[in-house]
Amino acid sequence: MCNYKNIIFNDFSSDIWTLLKNETLPILIYGMGNGADKIINVFNQYGIEYQDVFASDGFVRGHSYRGKTVLSYTQACEKYGNNFVIVVSFGSKLPDVIERIYSLEEKHKLYCPDVPVCDGSLFNEEFFDLHESELYKARSLLSDEISVQVFDNIIRFKLTGKPCYLRETSFDENDVDNTLKLNDYKSYADLGAYNGDTIKKYTKLCPHIDTIYAFEPDTRNFKKLSKCCEELTDKNIFLYNNAVCECDKTIVFSSSGNRNSSGASSGSFQHKTVEIQGKALDSVTANVDFIKYDVEGLEYDALLGSKQIISICQPDLLVSMYHKSEDMYKLPILVNELNHTYKLYLRRLPYIPAWDLNLYAIK
Repeated sequence: MCNYKNIIFNDFSSDIWTLLKNETLPILIYGMGNGADKIINVFNQYGIEYQDVFASDGFVRGHSYRGKTVLSYTQACEKYGNNFVIVVSFGSKLPDVIERIYSLEEKHKLYCPDVPVCDGSLFNEEFFDLHESELYKARSLLSDEISVQVFDNIIRFKLTGKPCYLRETSFDENDVDNTLKLNDYKSYADLGAYNGDTIKKYTKLCPHIDTIYAFEPDTRNFKKLSKCCEELTDKNIFLYNNAVCECDKTIVFSSSGNRNSSGASSGSFQHKTVEIQGKALDSVTANVDFIKYDVEGLEYDALLGSKQIISICQPDLLVSMYHKSEDMYKLPILVNELNHTYKLYLRRLPYIPAWDLNLYAIK
């Protein structure tokens, strides 16, 4: 019998939503926009009330959000003292912003709720109970103790929204890159190439890369990607203005013109949608040394579309593992099923909430 819940629930007994439902102090949302909208939607499901919305000092210009005048942090403290709960509704990788959140946690009860970046289930206690055995199976596939610790603390963070669990799961970018065999790669597939930023990165880190396959479905991003690749005159570059999926097909795509452009099957989008041709990596090439998957929630489908390459050629993989709650168990299990000889590692760059979490599959 799986006892993973005893491991995870070792210093807390309720998930964040139950805690907030039972909270007696005023709840204030820190930040506005899409993240706050998602959190408030969950509040409505649980019957959680919030009293005010605030932003950092210097960012308040007398505007309002959802009918409430946005306060500055100083104004919030003048109104409530230090006796209020902060619910952070935005994400950031900027060191000064992360440190600001940690410093606020020392003065207040503070939560950073984990809501799915893309479509999918909320990672609450009910979700954990339903998928406990699958989560434990995914954990058992990880190849070092660091990965297990990262996995456990990310689960704890998702359940509690407490940033303290993220402090122990963040790694320097150079340390993360050392997980890969950078000197061995001659060909590279960038699935979710955005504006070419990761192509620039890996062509610098991997001196022998001479062939690149890059996919980016968003038209505006693709133009930037194309311009970026014009500078790499010594490389064989194949660009595809396509989403990546399990087979060549038409999919509905949210075209936001930023890093969060995404496809999904539910049709639940907040941006303009278009139909775009999806392609499987297997239909483009039969061999590649290194594949990066960052396709805004379509990682599972993209892996299926690479199954021939993965099973036969065994390229090293970097798979984003934070867009959906289900990613925590589905992606490690799938990679292992596609090729059980991989060693699997989990690493995360500094970010609040638990974004930039990557699964590395190394031959």
